This record gives sequence, structure tokens and C-alpha cells, in this order.
Amino acid sequence: MLSELVGALVGLGAVGLVYVSAAARVVKQYERGIVFRFGRLLGPARPPGFTVIVPFVDRLQKVNMQIVTLPIPAQEGITRDNVTVRVDAVVYFKVIDPANAVIQVEDYRFAVSQMAQTSLRSIIGKSDLDDLLSNREKLNQGLELMIDSPAVGWGVQIDRVEIKDVSLPDTMKRSMARQAEADRERRARVINADAELQASKKLAEAAGVMSQQPAALQLRLLQTVVAVAAEKNSTLVLPFPVELLRFLERAQGATGQDGAHSALDASEQPVSDTSEQPAESPSAPADGTVPQLSEAAAEEPTAAPVHGLAQVPLGEGASTPSGEAPPELWAEPPTEDVPPAPAPASATRDE
Repeated sequence: MLSELVGALVGLGAVGLVYVSAAARVVKQYERGIVFRFGRLLGPARPPGFTVIVPFVDRLQKVNMQIVTLPIPAQEGITRDNVTVRVDAVVYFKVIDPANAVIQVEDYRFAVSQMAQTSLRSIIGKSDLDDLLSNREKLNQGLELMIDSPAVGWGVQIDRVEIKDVSLPDTMKRSMARQAEADRERRARVINADAELQASKKLAEAAGVMSQQPAALQLRLLQTVVAVAAEKNSTLVLPFPVELLRFLERAQGATGQDGAHSALDASEQPVSDTSEQPAESPSAPADGTVPQLSEAAAEEPTAAPVHGLAQVPLGEGASTPSGEAPPELWAEPPTEDVPPAPAPASATRDE
């Protein structure tokens, strides 16, 4: 009898041990337990720690309450300014209502991932390229609002959304690099021009001071020579006064103006034409003899032409004793009334 009682107690203890092992559950600190009895939700979520359910009747489902990091696959889209880009992001979310996360949506992780991809494509189409590159904080906030709106009903809270990378085509990268180089060059030129302006103002002030003291300019030239001579080279620096250049320039300008005035006066003088008007000759003697010339007139080769001679053009190849072809020579004009006079020994040139 006693042995039967001990056997019954041992069997009862074994059954109780099996029941406890089947009914006992442990919920971790970062989890919450959802109990379904015959498929229906039983009460609120079980807190962390040891809990017991009815074996074969209740089913406990644990829900993770930690923040989940969900990477969004790279999405390719066209921005508002017609630039093709690839953008990938990451979503941080957590479950705030375990019952809704299990009941309202089949798989809240997959649902959040698909919603994030759709919202990212929408953000790409509504934004410019400059906004994607420089104004990411605003885009992150907009993307977070777009994902968080439907996720609230799923018992999920979006903690934050971050755009990780924006991939651009190679042609666009080269264009942006050229734009950045041009902008840098423009800024460098502006800074250089500003420096030149400031330097010119300082140099003008220095020139004004040196103009009051001429010795300052000489001292400055000597200082320049000393600075150049400090280097070990074969360069010889000779200061050349600027005033001498100005003097030579004024002298050259005055000489050119005098020559121009002389040429203009010479061109304005009238040229006498004696070929049309016969030279007046003194009356010849009645006996037909040639009048005698004075010794001064005979010795002077450039004296006035003898009476009775007229200008006639000289043929080709004719030249004077000096080698220059005169424009015209004196020759005897034909006449019938006056008896011909003996031809002179040589023709004289009209001055």
C-alpha cells in the first residue's frame, strides 16, 4: 500500500514537472509576450520575467522592443531637374505596441522596408540634385514623416531616417568637378584683383610721399639693387631714370612735328611754269651780234638762262653732269621773225 502511494506521488510529481516545463516561459527584458488562447488575444502583453501559460491552450509570441536598424536598398530615380541618381538610406525604428505589431500587420519588418523604399523613390522625384547633396537634413525629416504616418497604425515608431549615399553618373561627376574648379578659379581671380587694388592704392600713396622727397626714389632704387645683388647670380641691374625716357619721347615728338610742318610748307609753295610763258629777252642789237655777258654771269653756272631760250623737255636717257635727270632744259625755240642766234656752248638748268 505504501509502495503504491509512493509510486502515485512520483507519477504525480513527474506529471507536474512536465506540466510546469510546458507552461513556464521566460520573457527577456527587451521583449514583450503576447498570449493567444484558442487564437484570441489574452489580456495585455506579458512583462519581462517568468510567466506561465496553459499548455496546449495558450500560445506565447515574443516581440522585440529594441531599436531595429533596417538598411534600405539603393533606389535609382530621376530628380526634379532630370538627373539620374542612385540613393540608399537606413531606417531606425522600434515597436511601441506589441499587440498591433503582431495583429495589424503580417510582418512589420517587411512592411517598414517596402514603405521606406517607396518613400525614398518619392523623395528623389520631388527633390533637386543640389538638395540631395547639400540639404539632406530636410530630406531626412520629410522621409521620416512619410514612413512614420502608416507605421503608427502598425504599432511601430520610426526613430530616424538617414540618407547614406548618393551615386551620380560619371559624366555628372566630371561636370560638377569642372564647375567647382571654375568657381574656385573665379574666387582666386577676385581675391587677386582685390589684392592688386589694395596694392595699387598703397603704391599711389608711396609715390605721393616719394614725389615730395626726390631722394626717397633714389634710396628705393639702391634698395632694389641690394635685394637683387643678394642672390648669387650673374644678373646686373642698372636703374634707368624714367625722366630720361620722357625727355627722349618729347624730343622725338617735337622733331616729328617740325618735319611734318616743313613738308607741308614745301608742298604749299607754287611752282612756276616757264614753258607756257616765253622768257623775256632784252632787245638784240640791230647788226645781229650776240651781246657779251659779264664776267660774273659767265663764271656762275647757275645764273639765269640766256635770252631767247625756252624750256623744252629732254628725251629719255638725258642727264646732267651731276648724274641727275633734270625735269627740263633750255633749248632754242624756233622763230621766223628774229634771226637765229648762235647756240650756247652748254645748257643751263633752271633752278
